[in-house]
Amino acid sequence: MAFPMAMDLPGASGALVKTKGFESGANSTLVYFSCEDCAQEGSRVKASGGRIEREKMSIGEYGFIVLAIDTEGNMFGLHSMN
Repeated sequence: MAFPMAMDLPGASGALVKTKGFESGANSTLVYFSCEDCAQEGSRVKASGGRIEREKMSIGEYGFIVLAIDTEGNMFGLHSMN
């Protein structure tokens, strides 16, 4: 199930996705932060002591994402159109 949005309007989009290996509850919510270039912001994660779970990858017409893990073990996403 997807919750679309327009990139030039305020609001948040999202999707409900079942992922193998992730049980509901606990750390199952993934927040994405919008940025100009997710690869560039991903390099800042590494420099700050976090790590990259998944390098920049295409999600088709919706742009690109990076999956990162902060220093406390929380996964989050970075999203860009470039």
